[in-house]
Amino acid sequence: QVQLVESGGGLVQPGGSLRLSCAASGMILSISAMGWYRQVPGKQRELVARIRSGGSTNYADSVKGRFTISRDNAKKTVSLQMESLKPEDTAVYYCNRYPHFESWGQGTQVTVSS
Repeated sequence: QVQLVESGGGLVQPGGSLRLSCAASGMILSISAMGWYRQVPGKQRELVARIRSGGSTNYADSVKGRFTISRDNAKKTVSLQMESLKPEDTAVYYCNRYPHFESWGQGTQVTVSS
């Protein structure tokens, strides 16, 4: 029932910026805490940013000060603004409900390379 569609990924140079978007359906986004996760081959998915229904946010130390998570409950979307991207940010990025996630979407690939 729940569908999550991520978009906005791509190839960017180090120091560049990218904005990811997540479209959610089949859920009441306004009362759902949401998070952005990323995964690289051989590693578990890592929570990089989360936003509560009230709007408060938290970030992993690795992205703090560079990434900004936001939500638009009317459009049922969650965004991740990524600044000063580093090669170590390269991963497949996913959005999902936090902390009790639904089925995962396809994710969107972010590659930071020169």
